Amino acid sequence: MDGYLGVIVIVVVVALLAAGGLFLLFRPGGKSAPPVEPPETAPLPEEEKERPKTGTEEGEGGATTTLPPPVKPAEPMVVAPEVEVPPPSAGRMVRLRSRLARSQSALGRGLLDLLSRDRLDDEVWDEVEELLIKADVGVAPTQAIVEELRTKVKVLGSRTPEEVRALLREQLLIQVNPDLDRTLHVKPHGERAAVVLVVGVNGTGKTTTTGKLARVLVGDGKKVVLGAADTFRAAAADQLQTWGERVGADTVRGPEGGDPASVAFDAVTKGIEDKADVVIVDTAGRLHTKTGLMDELGKVKRVIEKKATVDEVLLVLDATTGQNGMRQAQVFGEVVNITGIALTKLDGTAKGGIVISVQRELGVPVKLVGLGEGADDLAPFDPEVFVDAIIGE
Repeated sequence: MDGYLGVIVIVVVVALLAAGGLFLLFRPGGKSAPPVEPPETAPLPEEEKERPKTGTEEGEGGATTTLPPPVKPAEPMVVAPEVEVPPPSAGRMVRLRSRLARSQSALGRGLLDLLSRDRLDDEVWDEVEELLIKADVGVAPTQAIVEELRTKVKVLGSRTPEEVRALLREQLLIQVNPDLDRTLHVKPHGERAAVVLVVGVNGTGKTTTTGKLARVLVGDGKKVVLGAADTFRAAAADQLQTWGERVGADTVRGPEGGDPASVAFDAVTKGIEDKADVVIVDTAGRLHTKTGLMDELGKVKRVIEKKATVDEVLLVLDATTGQNGMRQAQVFGEVVNITGIALTKLDGTAKGGIVISVQRELGVPVKLVGLGEGADDLAPFDPEVFVDAIIGE
């Protein structure tokens, strides 16, 4: 019994002591235990703050952590344009004959209808003459054609449709003149490339014709360098470079507004260094009334001739401009020695007689004709194919 009371007393004493301790700890105004502060660390130098953590870094307690290297942005892939292999120049106009026939057959049908009449009086011959003049054949060639036809018809007397067609074909072919030399002079001179200078007014398709000519020559197995000497229009240089890239031809260009003669000279120099066969220089489209610009064209030619001979000067004419194109041709002929005509847009509403008139006025052959908007629609001019397309089968 005494032992049991002793245990009770001890428990009570312990409980009182515990209660007193709690009272002292949480009594009003009592101080709480101070917070435990982390150990101070020295600040990192600025270069350490900025340095990206890559590779292996030392962590807490000397442990190392391997971090992945930073991912570099993927560089854009430059895909070289696929180099095309254009068809050769031979037979191009034959393949494009149907386009020419569609646009020029009205002239042929009209002439055949008139000449097939039972009675050919002065009124009918006046209609024949009017039809030829409207087709831009020109006054003098028209008079020559009509005079010859009248003489032949009198000799024949009665005429079959086949005879009428043969008469008309003969006279048109004489006026187109198949005996003119239509060869493009693009044969290199030993180690020196041939040089072709392309000239013309704005809007005739000059830069496009230059690019298409490069395709014609590459199709014939020649190595070509292009000179973008139209420095007044950045778009012209871009356009020409695109044409060149498609067939693997290098393009030499200069700063916008730079000296065209300098670009032409550099192009010829590169053509010689690269052992190219032909250098084609595209010049700025000039209004034939601007004397200063025409003088600059003469300068381009003279500067080229310090390095090489200009083998061809091609004047690009828009066939739809008719007699206005004739005036352009005459002025250009006074500034540079034109050796050939490239007649564009002959497949549209063009009046094919301009082939006859421009050759007669300039004494220069039509060497190339544009018969569509496709990349390979520029063809060497073939007089017989041209006349046959006009009068039909």
